[in-house]
Amino acid sequence: MLDAKVKELINTQINQEFYSEYLYLAFANYFYDNGLDGFANWYDVQAQEERDHAMLMRTYLHNNGERVTFSAIAEPQNDFDSIKAVLKAGLAHEQYVTSLINKIYQAADKVHDYRTMQCFDWFVKEQGEEEKNADDLIKKYKMFGSDAKGLYALNQELLARTYVAPTLVL
Repeated sequence: MLDAKVKELINTQINQEFYSEYLYLAFANYFYDNGLDGFANWYDVQAQEERDHAMLMRTYLHNNGERVTFSAIAEPQNDFDSIKAVLKAGLAHEQYVTSLINKIYQAADKVHDYRTMQCFDWFVKEQGEEEKNADDLIKKYKMFGSDAKGLYALNQELLARTYVAPTLVL
């Protein structure tokens, strides 16, 4: 059995990952509504990844004999002022999720829960990648987004992104 605080934090994070999925679907909706199907695709793939994160954490709790409980998922923001605002909100959200993952890792370390720490090593690394990807997208938009041809090319690049299932085995 897991430490009660560690279990609580992971269970809360499962719900947070589902919220992240909703948020990224809202971002995708904004881009679909504005004719940017490549940007929409990028966030659709991102949403799939967030759902996978939730499911991995759910499996981890089940594998450790813990009960998983779901709570209501907050409604994400659905209206945005600009492409740049969406991209910046995406990076800020990933930074927030990183802080939550770090809290789980710290709680596990405090009680010498090495199994949870080993599992969450993957999520720590994943969050580094998530933040870099979000930041890179902002940089590309700054470089190419003000030019119609550049925006078109960037949109086409993002359209090519495909979903890849996570490599973490529990």
